[in-house]
Amino acid sequence: MSHRSILILPLILAACTAPIQSRTPDAAPHADNGPAAYIVNLTDGDVVQSPFRVVFGLYGSGVAPAGVEKPKTGHHHLFIDTALSDEEKQYAIPADEQHIHFGGGQTEVVLNLPAGRHTLQLMLGDYAHVPDQAVQPSTPITIEVQ
Repeated sequence: MSHRSILILPLILAACTAPIQSRTPDAAPHADNGPAAYIVNLTDGDVVQSPFRVVFGLYGSGVAPAGVEKPKTGHHHLFIDTALSDEEKQYAIPADEQHIHFGGGQTEVVLNLPAGRHTLQLMLGDYAHVPDQAVQPSTPITIEVQ
């Protein structure tokens, strides 16, 4: 082994044994904010390549499939490049390419979006797809798809 290898080896070992920092989403809720939906694995400004995974988080409430009427539960809806007005929040969330329903109780999805900037937001809907006013929607994030 050369002298150069001996000098570099400790640096490599130090890099391999350095503590791994976990990534906590900026929008992750805290106990004092009440029930909230949040995006677990992406943060505002992230750059991704399609297809990419979006993991849903929910604090202070439970997940149940659409049609199951159980207190303090609902299912996720992912908004892509759209938002609901205050009036629209009084009615069932539409189902289209911008309002994706996860009525089976799913907690993640793989998206294939075209290149460019996109906004993502999660909202919990009740058994009938009406936004749950007791659960805060996630903070909208903007991502760049390359």
